[in-house]
Amino acid sequence: MARFSRLEVYQAIRQVPVVPVFYHADADVCREVLGACYRAGIRAFEFTNRGDFAHELFSELAKIAARDFPELVLGAGTLVEAGTAALYIQSGANFIVGPSFHESIARTCNRRKVAYMPGCATLTEISTAEEFGVEVVKVFPGDTLGPGFVKAVKGPMPWTSVMVTGGVEPTRESLSTWFKAGVTAVGIGSQLFPKEVLANRQYDQIETKAKEVLAILAELRVKS
Repeated sequence: MARFSRLEVYQAIRQVPVVPVFYHADADVCREVLGACYRAGIRAFEFTNRGDFAHELFSELAKIAARDFPELVLGAGTLVEAGTAALYIQSGANFIVGPSFHESIARTCNRRKVAYMPGCATLTEISTAEEFGVEVVKVFPGDTLGPGFVKAVKGPMPWTSVMVTGGVEPTRESLSTWFKAGVTAVGIGSQLFPKEVLANRQYDQIETKAKEVLAILAELRVKS
């Protein structure tokens, strides 16, 4: 069961608008990465369903988060069918993310009042998702659609809240461009977790990079 309500999930993402996107088959690595992000100030984290038995690993991480990182909103991503989404919800997922929108997943999440953030790439997909109760849509792939797409969406649909994933770099230039375009939050994956950093267990570097990202966003908010 989710530890946080949908409103609490959305509030956490709005307050700290960076959602790390991560998967690793080693539970110890995952625990250390969660800890590094949490200490940096991250409050929402997406664990992706990308490996065999990933749901079992997620279940362990959900228990660790509840015990050691009580304010961390842990969710599951890369979900494309309702059955798997239900499995993750039962394992403690506070939100569900997917690369595409599926009515069956929206219905499953709504039954359990769990936040659903599906990937959308057209105004029709975004509008359809919102009809099914989606509060924050994931614009994906961001590197293909670009900030101009977000700006164009916000024109006729200013009520739409966007989290972009793909094409976001942990730099002032990239973050400034996306937030000026109108995104509510960004999802960042490998840019926060370079392979060599993970291989060398340099978790302090992950914490430092995450702090830098949050500092940039705090500065951008002050200027805006």
